[in-house]
Amino acid sequence: MHRGAVAHRAGQAAEMAVADDYQRRGYGVACMRWRGRAGEVDLIARDGDGLIFVEVKRGRSFSRAAERLGRRQMERLCTTAQEFCATEPHGSLTEIRFDVALVDQYGAVRVIENAFGTA
Repeated sequence: MHRGAVAHRAGQAAEMAVADDYQRRGYGVACMRWRGRAGEVDLIARDGDGLIFVEVKRGRSFSRAAERLGRRQMERLCTTAQEFCATEPHGSLTEIRFDVALVDQYGAVRVIENAFGTA
């Protein structure tokens, strides 16, 4: 298997582990890998009438995973979230938050709730 294929599968496994974590904690999974015009959201979870947009980052350690999230990516995620909210009953008034889910080399998950927001 090529290195790119291995990385892709590892990324998918990390996203599934995060989705399982959110479900265990009582959140519904609305979408995985939702693609809009501005980009893709790894996971969208439901918290009552609100939404949680989750960026999943994988690395050898939690700190290495966290280093993979940059400002431009956060801005793109915010724009994509606005696009998704336009499809919701409350539109742009939908309550949202942005989480970052870190997955280490052993598959352990650490979620940083409200990791960033729109400015």
